[in-house]
This record gives sequence, structure tokens and C-alpha cells, in this order.
Amino acid sequence: MKKCFVVSLFLAALAISGLSNAEEEEIKKPLVTLEEVVVTATRDKEEIRKIPANVSIVTAEEMERYGATNIVEVLEELESINFRTFSGNASQAQIDMRGFGGDNPFGKTLIMLDGRRLNRPDMASVNWLQIPINNIERIEVIRGPSCVLYGDSAIAGVINIITKRGVGKPKVGASLIAGTYGLQDGRASITGSKDRLSYAITGEYQEISGYRERSEFLSKGGGVDFGYDFSDYFNISLGVSFNRTNYELPGALTKKQIATNRRQYQPGHENDDSFNDYTNTNLRMESILGDFGSLEVNFLYGKKDIENNMESYWAPNKYNIADIDTFGITPKYILKADIFGYGNKLIVGLDYYHETLDQDKYDDRARTFKTHVVELERNSVGYYIRDDFNILEELIISVGCRKEDTEIKGHETALATQTKVFDSEKKHKGEAYETGLTYLVGEKSKIFAKYAKVYRYPFLDEQASYYGFGTDTFLTDLKKEKGRSYEMGTQFYPLENLKIGLTLFRIDMKDEIAWNGVTFRNENLDETRHEGTEFAFSYRLKGAINLYGNFTYHDAKFRKGANKDKEIPLVPKRLANIGFELYLPYALTLRPEMRYVDKSYLGTDNDNSSEKLEDYTVYDLFLHFRPENDHHHVLAFLGVENLTDEEYSTMGWEGATNTYYPSTGRAFKAGISFMF
Repeated sequence: MKKCFVVSLFLAALAISGLSNAEEEEIKKPLVTLEEVVVTATRDKEEIRKIPANVSIVTAEEMERYGATNIVEVLEELESINFRTFSGNASQAQIDMRGFGGDNPFGKTLIMLDGRRLNRPDMASVNWLQIPINNIERIEVIRGPSCVLYGDSAIAGVINIITKRGVGKPKVGASLIAGTYGLQDGRASITGSKDRLSYAITGEYQEISGYRERSEFLSKGGGVDFGYDFSDYFNISLGVSFNRTNYELPGALTKKQIATNRRQYQPGHENDDSFNDYTNTNLRMESILGDFGSLEVNFLYGKKDIENNMESYWAPNKYNIADIDTFGITPKYILKADIFGYGNKLIVGLDYYHETLDQDKYDDRARTFKTHVVELERNSVGYYIRDDFNILEELIISVGCRKEDTEIKGHETALATQTKVFDSEKKHKGEAYETGLTYLVGEKSKIFAKYAKVYRYPFLDEQASYYGFGTDTFLTDLKKEKGRSYEMGTQFYPLENLKIGLTLFRIDMKDEIAWNGVTFRNENLDETRHEGTEFAFSYRLKGAINLYGNFTYHDAKFRKGANKDKEIPLVPKRLANIGFELYLPYALTLRPEMRYVDKSYLGTDNDNSSEKLEDYTVYDLFLHFRPENDHHHVLAFLGVENLTDEEYSTMGWEGATNTYYPSTGRAFKAGISFMF
């Protein structure tokens, strides 16, 4: 760790010393300047091909063109990403990236909104509907670890959702999407700028009755973003988004129930539902320091109000209200200064987060009698430094280190007796480092390799068990997860319009955390290994066809213990997507797509003794109409998802009787949007 800091500081010193005579040196130009850049991989704008990672970008135009109603529909078409859901809707869908989708998939992939963590401090998925899709400018997906830059949870990868900024004359947009199972989706937006002020205001309403009985959900949200350039050297922006989501939970079904009626809800789940209110705020200030780099500070605040009603649960914590607050300050300094005529970029930063979770437990849905009060808190401070240096004009070395200290505190009070159930704390220390090499080939291609050390802290409700499963307690012996990652890959263009990507990866983990149904507590697992291959391609023949697809192979297994060499449950070995856009006369485009997901063992089946979730193939077919017009933009589409009405489940659990969560059958939808 110290060696890594020494290397980074040495390069930084060289960069600073070169500022005074930079103008006198002959600066070597980069091979090519590409327009396709990302901000997530280095916490600053950078060309994709200079990054030692497998990177994907999804733009607002693509999301609109494909008729997407939520982020999950967008991401599941990318390599190495798989989703599963309890209710068939996207609000609480669980993400699996790089084979980290086992019994506890939470916290392995970092989800961000404009650089701010969306991951909850408790063991739950992010609400994928909390950001209106028409508020999104682009989504950046960085596969592989980024713990140096982002710390906790950035093990399998990072997904950064970047919201719209206003530019130029006012643009007004509106869209409406409707479909089977009661789908209604309406959106409106206005963006633009005047003089030094920019603005973007968006809103969305989405409702669906659901494929299954009692799987209805309703989502209402919006966002505003204002920016002001005080000068060419200082600007400030404020972004706020808010969302209210209500959804029902129909429960799991046995195979016999599915054969009778796969759209029914599980008896006893008549009163299982949840109500979520989310607010996200980001105040950003940036100062350009000329030859001495730039300084950026973000002040972050997130608030989540959650009401859960789980009458079917056997545990006593059936009715609760939780308030989750997150406050963060993330200053960073960026210096771009050549060393001996070769490019160099240094990033130094600090991340401070203060997170609290307060939960009140009740014994009935009306909340007339409060039984317990839980108060949990997590404070973390992380320091990081990262440097990218061109050893040669075509060869870039990336080194970085992070040190982070976290303290988790918690106590629970039983109100009936006014006694403390637990009152304790636990401190964790995390260290991460990485080194990467990127070799630029020709004008577009690259070859890269990367090694990293990673970690993840326990969630608040992993460190403290307070849901009534066994005895509520604070687990001071629970350790953080840690691991080592190795990957190498390439992105190359054998033809001008043919892009091919290939990545090989391995992540060896220690002390992954999972629930033990025998001891009724969270425990650190035996060593695990997640390895695989990611392949993607795209070929565009202008004016005729755009062909694209990807294939992922995951091999996730236990390496030690009683389940050595057994597969980790709920991780499909193979994922595949393929589709094409066929450009027809009269501004029409035909877009068929196929998605394949392989078999996987049921949840909790660590010894692989039960049956598997069946593999499935889903076909979608869309027809788009997009006439060319210089003054306004119109897009209409008509489509069908799950064309063959495939019957499948994305999630299932081993038990005395195995249970499954049926997914949506054939669904039709149509939409139209305007921009003027």
C-alpha cells in the first residue's frame, strides 16, 4: 500500500515540477481524439479506449428509441448483467454483475446518480424507478473493481446514471407509452440555457397493474437541475430528484401452483406491500485553477422514507417504518500536466459519508402500538490517489490506492420493557489498490490488463440483526469482505464499422457475507471465486442495418469448506443477447432481439442438492417510426415483448417445497414522443 502511494506521489511531483516549463517543451500529441468519453472510470472525463476496463455507454437517444420504460430494461441487454425480481416489476430488481448474484447480491455493484452513491446502507436493492428515465442523459457502465476511486461496494463494477443538463435554446419534450397489464407511462421535460444559466426540468408518471395478481406498482417522480457559470473558472450546479413508488408483493409459488395458474398470488400475501419516498440532492462546485488543475466539491444528501407491510412473514418484524438519511462531502483535485512530454493525470480526493437508519417496529398494520426502536449509524472517511501516466505515447500505466475507515454503531430498544436489546459498535479498516496497463492500437483499438485489491463493509442490517430472525443482536465478529481481481481484455476494430470487445476476469473473494438459516445469523462464507468471459460486438452498415450482440460466461464457485467446488446459487453460467436494426423505407426501423439466460441453482442451495431454475429465451420485436425533420423530433413505436410467451422465473428458493417467482408473459406496448 505504501509503495503505491509513493509511486503516485512521485509522478505527481514530476507533473507539478513540469508546469513551469511546459510551454517550452515539445508536447507530444495523442494518437487520436475521440468524442466518446466517460467520467465514471477515472472520476474525470476520459476517452474510453484509454481506460483499463470493459466500458459501455447507453445514451438518452438510445433509451428513447428503444421505448424503454425503466433502467432495468436498458441494462439487462448489456454483457455480464442479469436481473431478478420478486414481483415482476423493476422497482426493487436485484442486479447480478460478473457472477455476484448469489443469495446476497446487494453491495457488490456500485450504483450512482451523478457520482453519488444510490446503494442503500441496509441490505436491499436500489429503487431503479427513483430516477425518471427522461431525466437521464446517459448511463455509464464500468465492469470490474473501482474500490480505489469509490471505496465500498465497487467490486463487480460501477453504474453511473448521469442526468440531463440544459444546453442552448429551450427544448420541450413529451411522451406517452401504453401497453398490456395496465401499463401507462407519461413523461414531460424542458431543458435549455440562457447566458450563464442552464436548466433541466423533468417529470414522469408510471403505473402498471402487473402480470400477476397483486403485483401492481405506481411510480411518480421528477427532477430539476440548475447550473450557473459565474466565470470561465468557476461554476456551480444543483440537482434534485424525487420519487414515490408503491408496489405489491405477490409472493412465491410452488410448481403445482404455477401449473394451475402462474399469475395468481400466494395465499396469505394479500397484505404484503411497500411505500417508498426518495429524494436525492447534489450541490456541485468546480473551480478551474488554470495550469494548476481543477478542484471540485460535491455536497450530497439523500433521504429515503420506507413503509413495509409484510403480513405473510413468520418473523415478528412484519410492519415497520424506516428513515434512511445519507450525507456526503466528496472533494477532489485533478491535475493534468505532462511529464517529459508524455501525458499524465493525477486525481486526489476524499469521500466522507454519514448514514443513518432509524426503524420503528409495530405489531399491526395501523401502527397503533410501537414495539421496538432501532437506530443505526455508519460513518466513513476514505482518502484516495490515482495517477495515469503515458510511459510511451501508446502505453498508459494506471496506479491508485485508497485507505478508508468506517465505524458502525447501533442499538435497539424493546419499548414494552424499556430494555436495550443491543448497544454496540464495530470499526472496519479498508485498503484498496490497483494497477492497470492500456496499450493503444491504431486509431480506435486497445488492449488492457488490470489487477486490484477490493473490499466491502457489512450493511447495517448485516452487522446488526434486528429483523426478528432468531435473537436480535449486534455481530461484532462479522468481518468485511475482501478480495483480489485480475482481468485482461481488448476492444478492436477489424473493420471500420465492426467493433469487437473481449474481456477475461477472475475475482477471488474471502469472507463474503450471507445468511445462515441454521444458526439464524449473518456469517462470513468460505472463499469463493468468480471468473468468466465477456464478449460483445456491433456492426453498422450505414443506411441498411445495425447488428449487435454479446455473450457472457460466468463460473462462480466455493473454493473451500464443505461446499468446495459447488456452484454459487442463482448465478447463471451463460447470458446472451443479440439483435439488429433493419432500416426500411418511409423512416421505419424493424428491431428484433433475443435474450438467453442459462440455468442456475435455487437460492440457499449451497451444496447443489436441489433442482435448478430452468433456462429461458425471450424474443422481442419492435417497429419504430422516426421521420427526419430539422424543426422538431417525433418518434413512435409499436412492439411486443416475450413474443413466444415464454414461461420462466428469474428467482427461486430451495425449501421443504421449492418456490418460484413467475416472470411476465407476452406483453404489447406502443409509444409516441415529441421534442420541439
